[in-house]
Amino acid sequence: MKRVLWYLGLIGLVFSKWVCGFEHFNETDFTIFDTNGVSAYSASTPKPLMVGLTLLQGAAAKGAVCLDGTLPGYHWHRGYGSGANSWLIQLEGGGWCNSRRSCIYRKTTRRGSSKFMEKVLPFAGILSNKAEENPDFFNWNRIKLRYCDGASFTGDSQDQASQLQYRGQRIWIAAMEELMSKGMRNANQALLSGCSAGGLAAILHCDEFRNLFPKTTKVKCLSDAGMFLDTKDVSGGHSLRNFFGGVVNTQALQKNLPRTCTNHLDPVSCFFPQNFIARVNTPLFLLNTAYDSWQIQQSLAPPAADPRGTWKECRKNHALCSASQIQFLQNFRNQMLNAIKGFSKSRQNGLFINSCFAHCQTERQDTWFADDSPVIGNKAIAIAVGDWYFERSRNVKDIDCPYPCDKTCHNLVFKSASRDVPNWVEEEEDGKRLRCM
Repeated sequence: MKRVLWYLGLIGLVFSKWVCGFEHFNETDFTIFDTNGVSAYSASTPKPLMVGLTLLQGAAAKGAVCLDGTLPGYHWHRGYGSGANSWLIQLEGGGWCNSRRSCIYRKTTRRGSSKFMEKVLPFAGILSNKAEENPDFFNWNRIKLRYCDGASFTGDSQDQASQLQYRGQRIWIAAMEELMSKGMRNANQALLSGCSAGGLAAILHCDEFRNLFPKTTKVKCLSDAGMFLDTKDVSGGHSLRNFFGGVVNTQALQKNLPRTCTNHLDPVSCFFPQNFIARVNTPLFLLNTAYDSWQIQQSLAPPAADPRGTWKECRKNHALCSASQIQFLQNFRNQMLNAIKGFSKSRQNGLFINSCFAHCQTERQDTWFADDSPVIGNKAIAIAVGDWYFERSRNVKDIDCPYPCDKTCHNLVFKSASRDVPNWVEEEEDGKRLRCM
């Protein structure tokens, strides 16, 4: 009974802060819950490792602070045995803020202030400490760097009038400096990873991460659900581009975006990874669904682009899509495959593009490595990533056949409500409506 109550408490804490603002691009992470409406951490599964929060005590002196000026933080579970000198950095996801107003709201949440961050987090999937759940990285030093700047660890400016600190780039640098001082400088192998907005950050900072280490250190990067496409929505507009434009301009990201991109394209285009992934020098693995649920919800068919509600049911449940809507989604898949053509030509890069309606697959045990995990050609995501990182296979570039061929997917389905939220979210909890905290 105590275990059940523990899980319910964790779920309630996460969702009370997760649900609000989903429709406004404030969140991008699906990390705790099973796609069939069941918690990924059920009472029948072992209790996940819980890891405490460490604040970066010297960060304030460097101006490396969250949106509200509080100290940033990270969770670290030390490596041991053969993994004692191996380091995995997982950059937390969680959307972006694209205006003064949305950033002011964000600084009152765990995505903008360490005051509201969970003091402990579960480590599952690629962060798990169990060999049977995480065969290649279970005994590495595994760090989750918390996300509290609202621009994928990229900004370096401030809004004094609104008391907003846009210091993501400084947080990144301060965190890396601290971890290097705590032993990461001695790493013989390292992996920079991230989910969603953190997946985008992993691409943006990949070469910077490589440059922290000697040439003798094996360094690679993994982006999970970070391949956000600059594409037309169902109305013919560019919802995500308009939103990213707000992020770039609000936080003045121009100077910290890849110069290999900004020397010939506008800054907003250079926040879309399709325009610079082929120029990342460090080996990079792209893990993405071909029908990314977040992009369907908020980029392809957001309510603002669908005033008549034609896409309302389809975007919540792919099984309810019409033939023409499925074709639109197939075109989106084709755009993604076209966007990675140049990237995939490099032998050092890796791919796992499955035909699922999901978002983020590394931090969830059910999608990372379990008995019924999604597979391509009988290969689970964790095995594909391990084969690529350790070069057990020459060419790890797994691309699924188009929907509906894959029967191993863990698809996300959303309930009918005033806002589109997953079907396992209850609007009421103990008689009280959930509120943003």
